Amino acid sequence: MRLERRESVPAWASVAAPLAAVAAALILCALLVAASGAPVLKAFATLFEGGFGSRFAIGETLTRATPLILTGLAAAVAFRAKLWNIGAEGQLYLGALAAVALGSGPLALPAWALLPVVMLGAALAGGLALLGPALLKTRFGVDEVVTTLLLNFIVLLFVSMMLEGPMKDPMAMGWPQSAAMLPEAELPRLVARSRVHAGLLIAVALAGLVWVLKSRTIWGFEMRALGANPRAAAFAGVPVGKVVLRVALLSGGLAGLAGACEVAGRAGYLTLDLSPGYGYSGIVIAMLAQLNPLGVIAAAVMVAGVFVGADAMSRAVGVPNYIADVLVAVSLLCMLTAMLFTRYRLRRG
Repeated sequence: MRLERRESVPAWASVAAPLAAVAAALILCALLVAASGAPVLKAFATLFEGGFGSRFAIGETLTRATPLILTGLAAAVAFRAKLWNIGAEGQLYLGALAAVALGSGPLALPAWALLPVVMLGAALAGGLALLGPALLKTRFGVDEVVTTLLLNFIVLLFVSMMLEGPMKDPMAMGWPQSAAMLPEAELPRLVARSRVHAGLLIAVALAGLVWVLKSRTIWGFEMRALGANPRAAAFAGVPVGKVVLRVALLSGGLAGLAGACEVAGRAGYLTLDLSPGYGYSGIVIAMLAQLNPLGVIAAAVMVAGVFVGADAMSRAVGVPNYIADVLVAVSLLCMLTAMLFTRYRLRRG
């Protein structure tokens, strides 16, 4: 048996692949729920109700989806150009660090200018965090998977040092956290008595802009050409090195904005537990969306609903809420398998 690449992928297959992957993941996780002794249908009904069954649940799901959209976009942009950015978690924390450094009071700026400066600074910090691995890749051929992954740990240690040292809030009673953001630097709430903030609108707008960039501009064509075949793209005159650096700044900047939205829209200050793994979850979301920027929105909302609903399911039927991590991981594996058989067919001989 061998794999043979299909000449063309039917449109229906591109739509059916993620749906089949999610269905397969639910079936596999249903076996784990049944093995724990919990009623499967009630468990999944509670999971859905906990994520989408009330005004409060939808608000929490959208709040958690906001950084996931941005980290999913960061991964989708980079992966489309075959820049394997595994460092969105570190870029998120650097963006958050830059946001609190600029938004907690050191700048004497008008109130209307402070929030844009905070967002721009966070995006720049995240972009510069990926620029180093991108330069190592283009100049010396260093594998960016290794450099971006290891950079996550370096960034977390650096953030820890800053929160224990020069950026520690003296009013936090010894707890390692930064000073609070100024009210002028915070994102406004979209819904009263909920945590949904304007970062959601920023994330959705950026998803639309990235889609336009990818599908309607020369830069987007160069990114797609580089992702399809780097050698052919270089032969055709695409400036490979410049495109990689552009993609790095855009991808890292999106992840940095995820950190800024978390501190400016939800937390109000920076701690080391700001992210429960949003950077790594962004990889899953990008793959579930098949690297489509608009599909990232739907995938992020789905994954956020699973994480939020898992807590309700755990309380209702006694299934550990770690089943959410298993479901997301299995969804990724099923999606990769579905994409493989969408693009290739099995041949005998």
